[in-house]
Amino acid sequence: MKPARLLTLIAALLAFPVAAQAPGSFQQRLLDAHNQERARIGVKPLVWSPVLAAQARVWADDLARRGVFEHSKERFGAGENLWMGTSGYYQPEAMVGSFIRERQYFRAGTFPEVSTTGKWQDVGHYTQLIWAGTSQLGCATSMANGRDILVCRYYPAGNVRGQNVP
Repeated sequence: MKPARLLTLIAALLAFPVAAQAPGSFQQRLLDAHNQERARIGVKPLVWSPVLAAQARVWADDLARRGVFEHSKERFGAGENLWMGTSGYYQPEAMVGSFIRERQYFRAGTFPEVSTTGKWQDVGHYTQLIWAGTSQLGCATSMANGRDILVCRYYPAGNVRGQNVP
């Protein structure tokens, strides 16, 4: 990791409180939206990770600054879902809902053979969200050019080849 990026990550970590998320907060609503779908299929709920949220913040801000939309190569063993939409228009539940809508193409099985379309990429956000082995979540948003960028990090990462998806 580049020294400047490491310093940015450390600064972001120090800026995040370790306390639980406030009821009704943006972060709590993101977590609740994830956990409602996980509960629906019988998977243990995720817990909020300030460390993952800080990592997501650094990446969201970097994407906004550079004006690109791509996955990070430095995820420290975490999975990642990205979302982008018109700034200020979407609520947290709608953002996460875009991941959940991929359920329409999902079929339980061994990853990557989990999509009715034959392409795991059509369900990759959803499978990461419901991955049974994932226990922590941290998300952050940033804004660029009239768009909100949401980065969600999941630990440990899902979408592992050869493992079963519920």
